[in-house]
Amino acid sequence: MGTARSVALVAAFVAAPIVVAPAVQAFRPAFEQSPTYGVGRAPTADELNAIDIEVMPDGKGLRHGSGTAAAGKDVYTRRCETCHGPTGKEGPQDVLAGGQGSLTTSRPLKTVGSYWPYATTLWDYINRAMPFDHPSTLTADEVYAATAYVLFLNGIVGEHDVVNETTLPRIKMPNRNGFIPDDRAHENLPRK
Repeated sequence: MGTARSVALVAAFVAAPIVVAPAVQAFRPAFEQSPTYGVGRAPTADELNAIDIEVMPDGKGLRHGSGTAAAGKDVYTRRCETCHGPTGKEGPQDVLAGGQGSLTTSRPLKTVGSYWPYATTLWDYINRAMPFDHPSTLTADEVYAATAYVLFLNGIVGEHDVVNETTLPRIKMPNRNGFIPDDRAHENLPRK
């Protein structure tokens, strides 16, 4: 009797998902929706714009403003030097300058000047994440000035070259062609 009961229980457990699964599938859309609690509101256009800070390599998304390396030296000295050193080569945090020509050696030095493919990425990173202890507190002009100064430390722009939303995307970084483009656009890949 014990063996027959065990076989019956196993059969029930095996058959249950087959019978129950279609019933659950019928109600799946209701389970996937978030409940509504009547709390909060939809964000305003201004609130969405405040967090829409994505910057593309072609400059789309850059804020209005401008700066030069000459103006950026002051911003860098006050807000960046403690972590990156007076010339961007000392650290103690990431080294920002130097390393050109080192990527194919046994000891590559990946810096803004040797590795980063787009100058707009530097602006975006400074704008979002720097300074480390107070991220996103620099004005647009300070971000442009700090960006210009780091590019100047790498010999990419001149001290008095104006960097803004028009000129920054035009700056050709030394490693612009050092990456292989993703040619899978034709494939049906999941996208966010």
